[in-house]
This record gives sequence, structure tokens and C-alpha cells, in this order.
Amino acid sequence: MKKVMRLQTLSSKAKAPDKKSKNLVWQRIKRNKEIYLLILPVIIYYILFHYKPMYGLIISFQDYRPRKGISGSEWVGFENFLTFFNSIYFGRLIRNTLRISLSTLIFGFPAPIILALLINELKNVRFSRFVQTVTYMPHFISLVVICAMIREFVKSNGFITQLLVVLFGYEGKDLLSKASAFVPIYVISNIWQGIGWGSIVYLAALTAIDPQLYEAAEVDGANTRWKKTIHITLPCLLPTIIIMFIMRMGQVMSVGYEKIILLYNEGIYETADVISSYVYRMGLVNRQYSFSAAVGLFNSVINFALVVIANKISRSVSETSLW
Repeated sequence: MKKVMRLQTLSSKAKAPDKKSKNLVWQRIKRNKEIYLLILPVIIYYILFHYKPMYGLIISFQDYRPRKGISGSEWVGFENFLTFFNSIYFGRLIRNTLRISLSTLIFGFPAPIILALLINELKNVRFSRFVQTVTYMPHFISLVVICAMIREFVKSNGFITQLLVVLFGYEGKDLLSKASAFVPIYVISNIWQGIGWGSIVYLAALTAIDPQLYEAAEVDGANTRWKKTIHITLPCLLPTIIIMFIMRMGQVMSVGYEKIILLYNEGIYETADVISSYVYRMGLVNRQYSFSAAVGLFNSVINFALVVIANKISRSVSETSLW
């Protein structure tokens, strides 16, 4: 009997903190209701445009017919996935997607970090602002305009093609007609377009570094900018770099189809066609809605798995992770 009474008292004590914590949460919400109202439109946006459309993923497992709708279409299970895995394009799509994405990751991910470090070392404030403005500008140009500019630059009489002719004796052929040139064009133009905008996060992190750390480093013998960068700046910047890298890993299999579609042509499908552009062609052009949805779902699952793996590795080797 005493044991029963003791268990009841323990359970009542265990429940008490839960009620207190709930009351504290509601008190905080009431006290900061203006702040919660500010974030409410963002929450509604994600519910309507990101979570609610997930219901449509059901068509990945159906032979979807618009006339019958989702509820009336025939259920086919994993048939669409198996069709994709057995397709002659499966290997090419995976290879091209990984090649473009990893190339962008290897060359494009460090670029904003390097730019932020260089801007941080500038002593002339006006020149620093000028550099930031110039590097930010391509981000605000429409992607359609960017791709039109790229096409003009790399066509047979474009200035980049003519520069290659003068410097390396290139034959003068349109670069976008060469399958081997597509990946370098995509990666370099991506860096040019996003390097300034991507550096904003790192510049903000650099401003949070305590100046006393640099003074202490000078006392310890780090008299040059390079030594201060190695021993102070980069270690303080590392948590931000890790978080951004984990988030970037969630896009490894998602190469933007808009830019691919605006740049590629049938002659360079062997290196330019990726999963996202294939989904676009199958879904909107060929009207194979269930098949394209299955391919897109496969792509999203791989991206999610990569984020989880990268986060787990980061948590095991460092103190920084998303969760």
C-alpha cells in the first residue's frame, strides 16, 4: 500500500512541472503576442504552400488521371519508381545531377566565405561598400536575363568565346553547343550570380567577433593578418560555415531546373540533363504526372537523407548542428 501511495505522489510530482511549463509557455505567448503575430504570416505561408501540397504526393503511387482526380485514380504502388529506376536515363540523370551539384559545392561554397574574408580586411569603407554593391547586383537580376546574357557571352562571336580564341586558340564554336563546356559555364555563372549575396551571412558573423580576441592574438605573437585569420577569424566563423554547409547538403540532388532549361539543348543532354529538368519534361511537357511526381519524391527523400547524415556527422565531430 505504501508503494502504491509513493508511486502516486511521484506521478503527481511528475505531472506538476508539465502544467507549470504549459502555463509559462502561454504567459510568454501573451506577453510577446506582437512578435508571434509577426511570424504568423510566415507560418501560414508554409502551411499553405509547403505542407498542404504534400497531399498531392499520393499521385506518385497512382496512375493519376486529372479527369478522375486523386481519389478516383488507380493505385499502382511503386510501379512509377521502378519504371524510373529501370529507365535508360536513370544513370545519366544521377551522374549529371551529382556532377553539377558537387562541382557547384566544391567551387561555389567557399567563394562567399573567401569574399567575406577579403571584404572584412578592407580598410577603405567606401571601397568596401562599392565591392559589396557590385557583387550583390547579379543576385537581383532576373534569371531569364542572366541566362540570355550567358548565351550572348558564349556564342560563337561572344566576348568570352573570342577571349578563349585569343588566349588559347579555341576554334570559336558556340560553347553551349559543346557538352563538355556546360558544367563549367553553369558553375562559373552560378558563382558570379550568388557570391555577393551568399557573403552577407558570413559578413554578419564576422562583425560579431570580439575585437579583443585580435588584441590577445597580437600579444601571443599573431602579428600578421594571415595568422589572425587562421587562429581567430576562421575558428569564430566555423559554426556558421558548418550550419550553411549542412543546409547546402539538402540541395545536392536539387539542381535548379529553371537555369538548366534556359541554357541546355538536345545536343548536350548527355551532360546537361538533370533530375529536375527531367521531371519538368515528363510532367508538364509529356503529361506523365504520376511518373514525374515519383521522380521528384525520390529526389526529395535523397536530399532529406543527406541533411540528416550531414547533421549527424557534424554533431559527432563538433558541437555545431541544426538539431
